[in-house]
Amino acid sequence: MKTECLNYSLPDELIAQTPVEPRDQSRMMVVNMTVNSLRHSRFCEISEFLRQGDVLVLNDTKVIPARVRGFRKTGGQVEFLLLERVKSDRKGQIWKALARPAKKLKTGEEIRIGCGRILTITAEFPGGIREVSVSETGDEWMTGAGQMPLPPYIHNFQGDPARYQTVFASHPGAVAAPTAGLHFTPALLRGLSGNGVEIAHITLHVGLGTFKEIDTPDVEDYKLHEERFVISPESARTVNRALHDGRRIIACGTTSCRVLEANFRGGGIEPGCGTTGLYIRPGYRFKVVGALITNFHLPRTTLLLLVSALAGWDRIAECYQEAIKLRYRFFSFGDAMLIC
Repeated sequence: MKTECLNYSLPDELIAQTPVEPRDQSRMMVVNMTVNSLRHSRFCEISEFLRQGDVLVLNDTKVIPARVRGFRKTGGQVEFLLLERVKSDRKGQIWKALARPAKKLKTGEEIRIGCGRILTITAEFPGGIREVSVSETGDEWMTGAGQMPLPPYIHNFQGDPARYQTVFASHPGAVAAPTAGLHFTPALLRGLSGNGVEIAHITLHVGLGTFKEIDTPDVEDYKLHEERFVISPESARTVNRALHDGRRIIACGTTSCRVLEANFRGGGIEPGCGTTGLYIRPGYRFKVVGALITNFHLPRTTLLLLVSALAGWDRIAECYQEAIKLRYRFFSFGDAMLIC
C-alpha cells in the first residue's frame, strides 16, 4: 500500500483546538461492521452500543510535563520534548529528547531551564534527537520546569492542562495522551459497570512514534517506534475469561489495541511488562479486539492504518469524508468513532 493513499484534505477549522465540555458530550460516529451501517450519536450514549459481558480495556498511562524550554549561554531559546528515560540513579537522570532547534546543540553544552536547573547535552542522534542529563533523582523537577506536551496542531490552549489527561490516568510516562479515553467521565464509567460491562486497565506509555507521519513511500517499509507497556495479572485474567467465553473485547484507543494484540499467546494474553512495536495495517488478523473506540486521526499515520485494518480502508475513507461533510471535530481534542 502506498503511503500517499493515506492523505486526505481537512479544513483547518475542523482541527479541534479545545475540548468539549463536559467530556462525554463529544459527537460519536458509530460504524457497525456486521451490518455495514453508519450512525451518528453522542459519546454519553455509548452504553447503547455496549452490552453486558463486554470487556472495556482502558490505557491508564499519565502524560508527564515533557515539554521543557530553556536558554543557551548565547541567549537563544531551545525546546526539548522528553521522549524516553534512558537511565535514573543517585547521580540524576538521562533522557532522550527531541530538540528544537537542534542543529547547533553539541555534546557538552549546558542549557538553563526553569527553577534554576541545567540540562546537559550528553549525546547527539539524527532527526533532532539529543540525549540530555539532569542532576535530579526524582521527577519533581519536571513539574517546575516542564509543561504539558500538547500536539503542535493545538495552538494557544489556555484551559486546564488536566483536560489532556484521562480521568483514569494513574501511571506517569506518556508524552501524549491516549486521546480516545479523554471522552470518559467517572459517571459514565460507573454507569457502564452498573450495566454489566467489565473494565480492565493496561498501561502503554504513548511516545512520539505513535503519531509520527509515515516517511516511507510504501507503508510496508515503515518501522514503528517501540513503546513501554504493562499488563497486570488481574487485567489479563479479565480479558482471557472473556475470550474463553466468546465475549467481546473493546479496546479504548489504538494504544490499548496494540498492547492486547501484541501480547496474545496461545489463546489468551500474557501479563507482564516490556516494549511493543507491533505495526497493525490492512491485512492483519485481529485475535483479541472485537471493537474499538478511537478518535479521527492525522493523515499518513500508523493510527489511520490500524483503524483501516479493523474496519477496511474503503469504509474508513468513506467515514472520514462523511465526518468532514458533517463538521466533526478532528484529532486529540476532537470527536470519537466507535467501530463495532
